Parts: sequence; C-alpha cells; structure tokens
Amino acid sequence: MMKKFSIGALLVAMAVVMAGPAQAAFTVGGENGWSLSTDGIVNIFGTYQATEAAPTGAVTASFLNNGPDANQKFGVRVGLLPSIIAFNVKAPTTAGIDSNVRAAMYVNVQNSGGLDASGGLVNPLATHYNTDPNIDFREFFYTASGKFGSFLAGRALNLFQGQNILNDMTLFTAGVVDSSVVHGGTSLGHIAYGYLYANFGPQFRYTTPDMGGVKVAMEIGEPYMISRDSAKTNIPRFETEVSYATTFKGGSIHAWLGGLWQQDTRLNSGPRPGGHNTSLGIAPGVNAAIGPVGLMLSGYYGRGLGVFSTQDGDAVFNASTDAFGIERKHWGFLAQTTFQVTDSVRLAANYGRTDVSATDQEGPATGVKKTQEAAVAQMNFNLNKFTQFTLEYIWARDSWFNVHDKMTSHQVALGTVFFW
Repeated sequence: MMKKFSIGALLVAMAVVMAGPAQAAFTVGGENGWSLSTDGIVNIFGTYQATEAAPTGAVTASFLNNGPDANQKFGVRVGLLPSIIAFNVKAPTTAGIDSNVRAAMYVNVQNSGGLDASGGLVNPLATHYNTDPNIDFREFFYTASGKFGSFLAGRALNLFQGQNILNDMTLFTAGVVDSSVVHGGTSLGHIAYGYLYANFGPQFRYTTPDMGGVKVAMEIGEPYMISRDSAKTNIPRFETEVSYATTFKGGSIHAWLGGLWQQDTRLNSGPRPGGHNTSLGIAPGVNAAIGPVGLMLSGYYGRGLGVFSTQDGDAVFNASTDAFGIERKHWGFLAQTTFQVTDSVRLAANYGRTDVSATDQEGPATGVKKTQEAAVAQMNFNLNKFTQFTLEYIWARDSWFNVHDKMTSHQVALGTVFFW
C-alpha cells in the first residue's frame, strides 16, 4: 500500500506548528504529490460588562443578564471565534481534480465553571478547575474541485447567513459579550444582534465554477427541529447562495444572496397536531472597499427562523413559533463602516438589530422578546502581518412586547489575535 506521508515529513510539520510565532504559514510536501498544511488563530480577550437587571414583566430571558440585579462581570476568554488549529491534506491532482481534506479544532481557553443567580454551582462538576468541554471539531470535510466547480461532503459552515457572519468586523474580536454563568463558549459578536448564527452542520454541497465573478452554491443539510413540537424531521434542509465578487482600480465589491427552506411534522398532541412547521428565509448582503473605506450592509428576513441560530428549534426563548404553533416572522440587519488610517491602524463601527414579530393569534404577546440591538466601536492595531490587538466598546439593548422598560448593557473588550 502506497504511503501518503513520510513520518519525517509529519514530524517536521508538527515541529513547525509548535515553534510558535516565528513561523507564519507553511506547507509540507509528502510522497507522490501529497502535501500537508496548517492554519489557525489564537485569540484571547479581557472583557468587562455592566448590565441592567431585566425589567418587570419580561418573560423571555436575555443574553445580557438573567440575574435579579445589575450584572457587573470581568472575564478572560475567547472572542466570537474560538482559537483554531486546522490541518489540510491535499491529494495529488488527478484527471484535473484537486482533492482536499480539512480538519479543524476549535478551542476555548476559559474555564467552564460558574455560579448561578443564587450563588450555587450550575453544575457540581463545573468549577474553575474544569476546562471541559473546551474543544470541538466544527470543520471536518472533503472537497473535490475542477472545471465542474467543487463538491463538499462533511461538516462545515452552513450557507444561509454564513456570509453575514463572515463579513462582520467582530468575527475576529469579541462584539456583544453574553452573561452566561458558564463561560464554556464564545462571545456573540453580532449573533442575535444583526444576524442569526449559521451554525456548522453535516452537509453535501455543490458550488459552480466562477462565471464572470458569479458563483452559485447549493447545500443539502441535516434537518433541524424547527420547534419543540416537532415530531419528524424526514425532509432534508435546503440552503443556497448566489454570490458575485469583482475588483476594480482602488477597490472591490462582494455581494451575496442566501436562501433557506425546510419543513418538519408536528406532534399529534398539542397545538396544530399533525401539521407542519416551515422555515423559510433570505439573507442578502454587500461588502465594498473603496480606497481606505469599507462599507458593508447585510440582512435577513423569514419565518420559523429563531433569534439566536438559524432554526434554533425554540431552544432559545420560544421564538421560532408561538404558543399556538404558528411560525413567527424574523428579520434583522447589520450596517458597518471601516477606515484604514495607516497600514497598521484601522477604525471601525457597526450597528445591528434583530426583530421578532408577534403572530395574529397571540397579539402583542406580553413579556415576549421583541428587539435585540447592538453597536460596536472598534480600533485595531496590527503589530505585524500575523499579530493584531483590538480595543472595543459595545453597547447592547433588549426590549420586549408590552414591557415599557428596556435592558441596556455597556461593555469593553481588549484583546489580541495571532494568525498563521
């Protein structure tokens, strides 16, 4: 059986990985045209937040503060992206087809322990000594590319609203910091405050060749439970994205339009017995650079989508459907501008919000979450091509139907990211 990599090549690759910031990016060649490369980031942020208590009458909880009093908290944690170490294996080009495998580990650096509102442990085993679970494999897929386009099979970022999060300036920073007492996860960026989390999921995907800057991607994914009353998920989830990218003298432009459709069957008991839930959405966006100025606008609209991740299945705030089993309407947007002051310094700001509608059956539902909005002011300093420092101020606010008071949070994040 032919060897794909020599042991020596693999040891060299691991040695370079552990060598630290002296190396940027690299590729190690193996036998018979095989190669191994790696990429990743290490990020860590100090965050401080001061958040008002939830207003009286608010039924659905907030990402910002679920305790009875004003929340003041300092943390040392990853930002929106965990730290990442990824390995890419490329096979020899055969019959004009390039085949690759990507495996990426996403790592949280913070401990997973914490106290609940009463001062007790959320989990008796979750203490500041506990670092589990701190690693997950969000990417593990195979691709084949050629004149026909490309085919992907495995676990990867889903298409619907994928570009919305990838073009958010807080992707590599912190953005909105949630108040979760168990800091086993990331900060939010603008998730739930301008777009929904696209999520990483198992899928088959086909992407057309570049047609004058235009590409069309189509995904068949594992279906999700749209609501807590879902009984059958026997129809695949379908996602698509049409994108256009071009460059011109002094600038570039990238535009996209994503789409989602899925249906599942409801329980035979409860509201709408035996009926169907349907998730349907579109997500447009455009990102343009003209000289030192960057402008980005993205959005989404649909029903049965949720308020945190796409199709969160009512797991968060009962937002996909109402108490009668009717899908709610959801929409949101993110507007952003950046300015490259020097080669090393960039200033940026954005504002995003998500909205949930009350259905005709329930009217303006008392205590149900209505709007989540956030603004971020950011300064980045690039020490070199692979080391970045960021200072952010974050303002976030939640509001509810038929509840006069709103919840406001003021936050600061200071951190660093190392890329390779």
